[in-house]
Amino acid sequence: MVNELEFEKPLVQLKEKINELKTFTVDSDVDLSSEIEKLESRLAKLEEDTYMNIKPWDRVQIARHPERPTTLDYIEELFEQFIELHGDRLYGDDHAIVGGIAFYKEKPVTVIGHQRGKGTKDNIKRNFGMPHPEGYRKALRLMRQAEKFNRPIICFIDTKGAYPGKAAEERGQSEAIARNLFEMAGLTVPIVCLVIGEGGSGGALALGIGNHLHMLENSTYSVISPEGAASILWKDASLAQKAAESMKITAPDLKEMGIIDQIVTEVRGGAHHSIKEQAEKIDEVLHASLRTLCSLSGEELIAHRHEKFQKIGSHTVLSEIL
Repeated sequence: MVNELEFEKPLVQLKEKINELKTFTVDSDVDLSSEIEKLESRLAKLEEDTYMNIKPWDRVQIARHPERPTTLDYIEELFEQFIELHGDRLYGDDHAIVGGIAFYKEKPVTVIGHQRGKGTKDNIKRNFGMPHPEGYRKALRLMRQAEKFNRPIICFIDTKGAYPGKAAEERGQSEAIARNLFEMAGLTVPIVCLVIGEGGSGGALALGIGNHLHMLENSTYSVISPEGAASILWKDASLAQKAAESMKITAPDLKEMGIIDQIVTEVRGGAHHSIKEQAEKIDEVLHASLRTLCSLSGEELIAHRHEKFQKIGSHTVLSEIL
């Protein structure tokens, strides 16, 4: 059973009422079809109003849904013969990032992504999808391998952020993230990035330097969580909903600002309602991206990536100042 979100409660209550009337009709042999028809018509209108007017905070809740599909879910649906590769060859293996080689449309690719857990035990194993530096170094190792064998790279982004613990900092968390940003900018193979849930801070950006950056309709991408922003701005994390409204962290906002390339439409109510149907929608966008990018040379791919990120925001070249 899919867990319903706060903004969906009126829908749930109306559905329960309709089911009660249907059950009563069968058990008591009383014809309530006209009443049921009216409620179903009302439900259809309420669903349309609810899902056509989703607020930023609602999208945050959908992105965090415990049953939202993860990287491994999409790998199973979209790719064939996936072989997961482990370890960074420097420290260890980080289960918060998964990656390996697979076939997509009969062509070899490298797939990398953040991986949240499902259930308490799995979340502890995967550190709730918050990578340590060895996770980012594993990702970079796989990217370099992909470049060596001329395989396109596909990255799935879904993390609250890089793990901020003492051990992670001692092992070079910020350096690992910065190294990924630098190295990804210069890779000579196509890179397609897709935000499938939460895209938080540098932990998300470390897998986000691609030629194309797409977002699922109800995912988020930001430098900080709404709770963190509210704590800084107003000293009150309970104002997270207000922060979400002003931060412009949703796919429609980021598309309007030119930060992402395309919004991947979601199943009504969120991707967790149908993994298979959502994977089909991702497949269309992913296939189109790779078809476009695979026609470019290595030098063209690097230039394309540089141009893409130089267009984001405003900046001044230091030499122009001096």
